[in-house]
Amino acid sequence: MDKILLMLQLQNQLNDVTNGEKWTDGITKNGKTINWKRCIYMECAEMVDSFSWKHWKNIDAQPDWDNLQIEVVDVWHFIISLAIENYSQNLKGNIEDLAIDISQMQEFAKIDISNNNFSSQDDIISKVEDIMRLVLNKQELDLDSLISDFFDLTIMNGLDLESLYRLYIGKNILNQFRQDNGYKEGTYIKVWNGLEDNVVMKNIWERNSDIKPDALYKELAKLYFALNKS
Repeated sequence: MDKILLMLQLQNQLNDVTNGEKWTDGITKNGKTINWKRCIYMECAEMVDSFSWKHWKNIDAQPDWDNLQIEVVDVWHFIISLAIENYSQNLKGNIEDLAIDISQMQEFAKIDISNNNFSSQDDIISKVEDIMRLVLNKQELDLDSLISDFFDLTIMNGLDLESLYRLYIGKNILNQFRQDNGYKEGTYIKVWNGLEDNVVMKNIWERNSDIKPDALYKELAKLYFALNKS
């Protein structure tokens, strides 16, 4: 439960900074409507594009498994944001209550087991489309099914609770770094010496699994500012 709670707390903090402290009302501090469901299905579409699913183009290309895992984590950011909003608007409880409820789900026990095996392309795409159908449904949100399907997707993409947690922390720090360096203004550089910043972040984690969040931020800053000087 501790890892789930920390991820929820970090996402809440990031949303407070990015969107204002009343973001759970569905409106940013700038008056823009927030649609977490749309965020989820758009990221799901990007996840599908990690595969060579098109029958007319790059038919022999191999799946981009590294990018796929990053996209899984991106979807998780939006799912837990939607869950926090849902609990707030429906008076279900606070972040701690949400963390308890998630940790008691049957599917949560499955991701709390070491895993690095990938499912087939077709099975993963099918699960991604299940998630898309849930958030595109005009009826009341089935949050439990959404989170359950996401945990299934986590396992299918070679991730477990520990690796999901580490990648989430990494992406959370990267998102903070982006916000601090012109992401909203459109001046942020996302490709660093031919690598997308997501991949750079993931490579840092893989080289040093014990790196702390503040040290990760500093490493990102060092690489980014060196890029700007070149």
